[in-house]
Amino acid sequence: MSFPRQISLKFYLIVILSNVSSILLQVQAQDLEFNTDGLYNAELFDFIYRGHFENIEMSREELEFVQIFNSYLRSYARQCPDFLPKDKEEIMNTICAREQEQITKNGYGVEISRTSTCIEWTTEGSGLYARSDLYAAYLEVEGIYNRNALKNFVDIVSDQNPIGNNLDRFHKSKALQFDMAQIFELNDCNSPGIRRFEDNLKAFALNKSPVRMEEESKYVAVKKSGGPTGLQDLNKLIDDLVADQSKTWMFNRYKPGSISGVTVQAQDNQGRPTSIKANYNYTGFSGASEGWVEIIFKNGLPAGIYFFDYPNNRKTPNSSIVASYAQGAYQK
Repeated sequence: MSFPRQISLKFYLIVILSNVSSILLQVQAQDLEFNTDGLYNAELFDFIYRGHFENIEMSREELEFVQIFNSYLRSYARQCPDFLPKDKEEIMNTICAREQEQITKNGYGVEISRTSTCIEWTTEGSGLYARSDLYAAYLEVEGIYNRNALKNFVDIVSDQNPIGNNLDRFHKSKALQFDMAQIFELNDCNSPGIRRFEDNLKAFALNKSPVRMEEESKYVAVKKSGGPTGLQDLNKLIDDLVADQSKTWMFNRYKPGSISGVTVQAQDNQGRPTSIKANYNYTGFSGASEGWVEIIFKNGLPAGIYFFDYPNNRKTPNSSIVASYAQGAYQK
């Protein structure tokens, strides 16, 4: 059976266009890179970029996500203003109009902490600008958080560990500042990777489906493969993890290379540590001092860090250090 010439030409044209489209998609996939190495929130940012929302251990309503979104928009405005579109929109500063204060006292009536929570807000211009669609998405999650102001205040008031958790919030805020100072050093302002990250950041904020990449995140891959077996330089690993954490400390200053007394407290059936403890030196209000740190492992990889001064507060190990450990960088 023969086809009319017109149909044959259309068929071949469709085939050619399909092949060209496939090639363009392959080229685009090769160009699509987003570097998060060394960032405190490296794992989270990589999950957002890949559209792997199921791996994200926070909701869009949480203060931490609101702060991340806000910090990203402002950092882009400061570091990449030439790449903003013409229809950019000014970012407004949210100013507290009314606060409610909570004073915590011990059993002797001595004040041990004072916490203020804003329950009424107003806004003013910041002089910084953002993509209008991104900013609209940010305003939605900020609005959700603000509408829950009373509930958030109650959560803070009923906190059984107010000092430790307030310090945790400070540490996370400082870590986020570090990330925002580095992210545009690692990625070009107008790169395809940054655009994909922004689009999925917006999708997460709006509770919509992301643009999903099939390739698995390396942070998930190393957790599945687990930690290395054999002799590892645990002294060096602990030093790197503590030094990384210390960048966000408020008062104390870690003395690099001061790890001592490393003890493997427990092991799994492959001989990998499940808990290790060590001492370290630091300087604080009282001068040179010594503290201890405990690191908990899961599937042979560092999963939680606990320091002597706030032993109930779990710190998250730097995912880039964890990935390096998994890949044998600390093998003796």
